Amino acid sequence: MRTALPHILYIDDDEGIRRLVSRALGRKGFDVSLAASGAEGVKMTEAGAFDLIAVDHYMPGQDGLATLEVLRALPDCPPIVYVTGSEESRIAVAALKSGADDYVVKSVGAEFFDLLESSFVQVLERAQLRREREQAEIDLRASNARLEALLKEVNHRVANNLQMVMSFIALQAKSLPDDAARETLQKTQQRIATVAQVNRRLYTTDDVEFVAMDDYLGGLAADLSESWSTSAARREVVADVEAIKLSTDKAVALGMIANEWVSNACKYAYGEAGSGRVRIFLREVDGDLLELAVEDDGCGMPSNGAVRGTGLGTRLIEAMARTHRADVKYGTPDSGSSGTRASITLPLRRGDRPR
Repeated sequence: MRTALPHILYIDDDEGIRRLVSRALGRKGFDVSLAASGAEGVKMTEAGAFDLIAVDHYMPGQDGLATLEVLRALPDCPPIVYVTGSEESRIAVAALKSGADDYVVKSVGAEFFDLLESSFVQVLERAQLRREREQAEIDLRASNARLEALLKEVNHRVANNLQMVMSFIALQAKSLPDDAARETLQKTQQRIATVAQVNRRLYTTDDVEFVAMDDYLGGLAADLSESWSTSAARREVVADVEAIKLSTDKAVALGMIANEWVSNACKYAYGEAGSGRVRIFLREVDGDLLELAVEDDGCGMPSNGAVRGTGLGTRLIEAMARTHRADVKYGTPDSGSSGTRASITLPLRRGDRPR
């Protein structure tokens, strides 16, 4: 199949030059249309489809620069090569600043037509590359939009499935007569809820890759307050979290750790009948470290350091700390009050934060 010739509009008030350009460029493989003035060239551009326009500088009435300005204001204006008989650089600079893609100095003889051909070929190639790049960007944006929609749907379904699993566990826990077994299932349910919260936030926001930790840990704190509070004892869980976005895996790990520490504080710090507050902190340290801490004002850790409960939560935290090369510490709150402070400090790596 024969490819269509590049369609060129050549604007010049000199009839002899127009005829020479038409013949010479025709032999070089161009389809050439001619305009005798800037105004005529603008009308032809509005009515026709050209691959490239060449504009002469010296024309009576509306000169080349004025014509160039009008052409550039048209929608979808093709690339423009500016032609001038002057070797003054200021004219070429003015044309390029006004939107010309290239310029050629007019001369006598075949050299001028060779220069025109070379300029046209280069400008047309650049225009083709630009169109291909723009189309690739459009295709990439469309692909990203489809991918984001797919990821939102996946996160939606994962959150729904996790919610269903939590419901099954809740039903199973209610049917168990053993208090210890029932408590174990309830803790499992809360751990699943911690993961489900991440997926729920990923499909309800515009960002499907990173989790806003202030929103996430704030929601987790509210859920834990409700879960651990009773009519006799209020457990107020509050989050003091910097506006940090983290990758999903890092957010899930920190959420799981916060859940374990808050649950331990709610269960052991204030006794069964005592009300109290538990605080969650998250902040950047020295620019490349992240610190998560949970504090209470309760009775503090046992003097012998013994782990209360089954120890599963402690083992989970130790495993996640090893995975993320983190440092875990236990002590008293920074305020110096009684109680317990548990903290984990982990490095921020490339990919943990949005760029």
